[in-house]
Amino acid sequence: MAEIYFLGTGGWVPTPQRDNTSILLRAGGKPVLIDCPGSAVAKIRKLNFDPREVSTIIITHVHPDHIYGLPSFIHSLILEEGEIRLLGSEETVAFARRLLDLFELRGKKVRTRVRFLALRPGSILHLDNALSLRSLRVPHHSSSLAYHFYLSRERKEVVFSGDTPVHRPLFEDAREVDCLIHEASAPARYFKKYPRLYGIHTSALDLGRWSREAGVKRLIPCHFLAGVWSAPGEARAEIRRSYEGRLTVPRDGQRIIV
Repeated sequence: MAEIYFLGTGGWVPTPQRDNTSILLRAGGKPVLIDCPGSAVAKIRKLNFDPREVSTIIITHVHPDHIYGLPSFIHSLILEEGEIRLLGSEETVAFARRLLDLFELRGKKVRTRVRFLALRPGSILHLDNALSLRSLRVPHHSSSLAYHFYLSRERKEVVFSGDTPVHRPLFEDAREVDCLIHEASAPARYFKKYPRLYGIHTSALDLGRWSREAGVKRLIPCHFLAGVWSAPGEARAEIRRSYEGRLTVPRDGQRIIV
């Protein structure tokens, strides 16, 4: 049984209800953390997981709300013998090295070692015998990657977009996918007010349209910007104007079975 735990579902400004977007994915092996904003250790413990079990940290890009908690996560394991793989684009991996070095978190005193692995878009990496991934370039930032996960035991596939504007190659890759986790930062009215957003993020309305055309079986929107939604159900209603498949609008701390 594969499980997705939402540590956060919000955009770059956290709120009491929605912290920065981050998920924990477990597909039979050790949990995999995708993006590492603040308080990841506390959130993982609240879900009754041990942070020492996290085998891999995957970073989508180097904006602060996706990586600023990394030094704290490694620092919390300073006395624990182990190794964590850190995956991302070449730019992301280089940034992560510098970030950890600022706090001297790659020295001998740190017993949890970080092994860096820069991913080449399009190549498949086997994380364990139950989980593989393939990365895809997305145009949000020069460091940005989306991830296509292959869950071998369940024979299912999950695509995680990270932050991105509508990107045709991503939706082509996600055609008839079992689960697409994709940002829906704001309603369409907000994008019309601030057209610059079309080049860096995706509206809930566009996400519904493109997911319908791609035949996505289950859609999970996230990365909701603070203060722009008029009501909790607005994202769902806007997506439902086009998308008729299975829709889950997650809350922080929610567990979803794939």
